Amino acid sequence: MSASLLSLHAVSKNFGGLAVISDVSFDVPQGSRTALIGPNGAGKTTIFNLISGVFAPSEGEIRLEGQTIDALPSRSRIGLGIARSFQNIRLMPHLSVVENVMLGQQSRAGNLAGMLTPLSLFGRSKYRREAEDLLESMGLSTYPGEVVATLPYGIRKKIEVVRALVAKPKILLLDEPAAGLNNTETANLRDFLMTISQSGVTLLVVEHDMSLVRSLCDHAVVLNFGRKIYDGSTRTVQEDPAVLEAYLGTRQAEKTRNQAEADHVA
Repeated sequence: MSASLLSLHAVSKNFGGLAVISDVSFDVPQGSRTALIGPNGAGKTTIFNLISGVFAPSEGEIRLEGQTIDALPSRSRIGLGIARSFQNIRLMPHLSVVENVMLGQQSRAGNLAGMLTPLSLFGRSKYRREAEDLLESMGLSTYPGEVVATLPYGIRKKIEVVRALVAKPKILLLDEPAAGLNNTETANLRDFLMTISQSGVTLLVVEHDMSLVRSLCDHAVVLNFGRKIYDGSTRTVQEDPAVLEAYLGTRQAEKTRNQAEADHVA
């Protein structure tokens, strides 16, 4: 197995007296495509918020390439190689595609002047060229000047991912990237994310679409009520008794297991 890029060690998160995450540990290997899944309310988005620096753990630690990052602000984590997209698209709808991608370059700026430079009005800057080159490499070269609000939802989803990529991340956190997409758009997104993975970016994906999880990800971590209940291959995740119970309930999970055993015997 590849070396771990991101590690959570006995991480817990409490809000007042409510334990949202309890003693969760898992590794995300370098170059992997890992799914973080579970029923609604399992704690998946909280884990993303802990990794990206929105919250600090109540207990435990998070490491990136062996370095503890718990005390670092979100901006510093971006600089170390953590980027994120969100379930709800957060593009600027009135700006063009290339301008939205260039906004992602602000994360690499060290001061006010640096923050203003990527959106310079003085000609076609190196930042604009970089954004256009990235769009071309991701198969979106026909859209740079288009206003984002005029584009199909599936294309806007891809543009948000490209904006995250312009920060040159080592690991990309994707929060329900297929939410709101039809089957064709989801298949296109899967191929798009495979291209990103093949470029060397590690993926950690929160997703409810299990068809996408199985076709995209090679590893899965499953949460339920803030606790880890599975950590293994996506090939066997839907056969795990604890996972079946979490999704289906005890009685339905038992019926599903019995039917699977009967089918196997037949």
